[in-house]
Amino acid sequence: MTETDADHDDAGDAPAERPDRTGVTGSGGDTFGVGIHVTETEFQFVVHVPSDVDAGWTDPEAFQQLLEQTVWERLDQEATLRAVAHRAGTGDTVTLGRVTLRPDGTVTNVAFRDVAVES
Repeated sequence: MTETDADHDDAGDAPAERPDRTGVTGSGGDTFGVGIHVTETEFQFVVHVPSDVDAGWTDPEAFQQLLEQTVWERLDQEATLRAVAHRAGTGDTVTLGRVTLRPDGTVTNVAFRDVAVES
């Protein structure tokens, strides 16, 4: 197979990144665990942040919104929350999976699993 100019970035020295069918592009970024915490009155979207997170994450609210948007673009929100309600009790946290993002908002990897309850 022969590479063309379209296969390289503007610098011409690396293959261009192309999203796969899940919208995931390239590699790198920070990996965040995502889940749902159950309280008596609500479900709370939770994010596990690595201790060595990139300094480029400067706006916690925008960061949280980006992660939520990324998750709900890939998972059926209604079905997921229904499964959480069925399997989890008050005080439980349900793990949805992991999302790897760069501070520019690029999604580089997603890994979701069946709803898993952690007490």
